[in-house]
Amino acid sequence: MSKSAFTLRLPDIQTTSVVFASPHSGRDYPAAFLRRSVLDERSIRSSEDYYVDKLFDCAPGFGAPLLTATAPRAYIDLNRSADELDPALIEGVRRSAHNPRVTSGLGVIPRVVANGRAIYRGKLTHEEAHERLRDHWRPYHEQLQALLDATRATHGRAILIDCHSMPHEAIDSIGTAGTPHPQIVLGDRFGAAADGVIVDRIEAAFARAGLRVVRNSPFAGAYTAQHYGRPSRGQHVVQVEIDRSLYMNERMIRPNSRFDEFRSLMRSVISEIAEIGLAELPLAAE
Repeated sequence: MSKSAFTLRLPDIQTTSVVFASPHSGRDYPAAFLRRSVLDERSIRSSEDYYVDKLFDCAPGFGAPLLTATAPRAYIDLNRSADELDPALIEGVRRSAHNPRVTSGLGVIPRVVANGRAIYRGKLTHEEAHERLRDHWRPYHEQLQALLDATRATHGRAILIDCHSMPHEAIDSIGTAGTPHPQIVLGDRFGAAADGVIVDRIEAAFARAGLRVVRNSPFAGAYTAQHYGRPSRGQHVVQVEIDRSLYMNERMIRPNSRFDEFRSLMRSVISEIAEIGLAELPLAAE
């Protein structure tokens, strides 16, 4: 396991109020974790946002920081609250108010990967859970908040692009018969996490690249959007979900033949998104 909970790539000069972050593309799998899991190596990677960090790695060239996790989502989910602990997995955790994410096994320390496949046989100790939060969750979120604070201090506001990918099957059935499924889902928690003018500009950037975009369905944004999205304080969050089939072979968990072409397409989108933060926008009243 890497000694650092994250990788931070900074531009020579941060010229935009936009910050990019990828909490689920970490692929530094501890050997002890893999030995303990009942899953094979390919199955355990099924919930990973495979190569999303590579799709966004040009961001510093456009004046925007890029924060990426190193630990995989199956090990710790950085898009969850630190108190979303699963009593079915972690010893000594008391059952609390119903939380559908925890109940389904997708708490801050996941019990399952995609399609509900169990990661472990048996439970983890409370000490193991605490170590993961201490060594990975807290450093990542402390760095993310520091980036947003510094950006607001310099630019007057911060716009966080929370970068994710989604299984093709998650959106294949969306829409009416004969209507193509969306390829990008933008989540702003139905307007609570970001000003509408900003979301409009982000949607337009993807649309100009020829990508089909919807908002908030089926992904409206999880912990990161809910916790950091404070438009009234000049802190905006938009979650971006990308259909994995656009750039990878999901079954084999590797790039497909269109990876380089799609990565180039994303470069133009990222450039446009970074431009949103270059000057003040006439935001709606908040």
